[in-house]
Amino acid sequence: MASVAVVTGASSGIGAATVRRLAAEGFHVLAAARRTDRLADLVQEVEANGGSATAVGCDVTSDESVARLAAAAAAAPGPVNLLVNNAGGARGLDPVETGAVGDWQWMYDVNVLGTLRVTQALLPALVSSGAGTIVVVSSTAGFTVYEGGGGYAAAKHAQTAVAGTLRLELCGRPVRVVEIDPGMVRTEEFSLVRFGGDADRADAVYAGVSEPLVADDVADCVAWCATRPQHVNVDRLVVRPLAQAAQHKVHRAG
Repeated sequence: MASVAVVTGASSGIGAATVRRLAAEGFHVLAAARRTDRLADLVQEVEANGGSATAVGCDVTSDESVARLAAAAAAAPGPVNLLVNNAGGARGLDPVETGAVGDWQWMYDVNVLGTLRVTQALLPALVSSGAGTIVVVSSTAGFTVYEGGGGYAAAKHAQTAVAGTLRLELCGRPVRVVEIDPGMVRTEEFSLVRFGGDADRADAVYAGVSEPLVADDVADCVAWCATRPQHVNVDRLVVRPLAQAAQHKVHRAG
């Protein structure tokens, strides 16, 4: 009987890469996201490569949608051993003085309350598995602030606080809590969403950086943490490209 992993935000970027990698590690993966057409293609790809996955339409900002995800997990072909809270995102790069409340609200709902909803819904299954792991994909913005990043950093700081609190509260129960904090990762959508589809502004984020992280790098971190012996808890893994020494220190060629 295969162990079951649930990955949110699975339709692109880090989430899709994590689905592929966990399937290759032998998990049956519930790939959860809003865009079910993309999930169908992803599941087909996974199965063509010998893996096992199921597409589950899920909006982490909806209680009803998350309840349907929990029902799908309950019907999965094995114990739910792993939850990867990956759904998230950023909107805008405005200063606090002029930041749009709607953008801040969206970032909090997706990054923080989304993690809360999905974790609450799946925690009973993770506990009953006897060997559960919760991975929270946060960001280096979860512990470092920067100009223009107030809304995103505030949401990621809150997500980091949720992960740390949960680890304390679950102490003595058979569930690990792992926080993974990537720095500069180039995916096909993150910066495009942040800048409302402005491709020039999105590309400028990575200008001169020859090798930012890519989604597969973060998926590798997720898989490594999740496949350690159960008594090993990687509390926090910070991963950046070599070119990024800190949030504000990036080597750019030319």
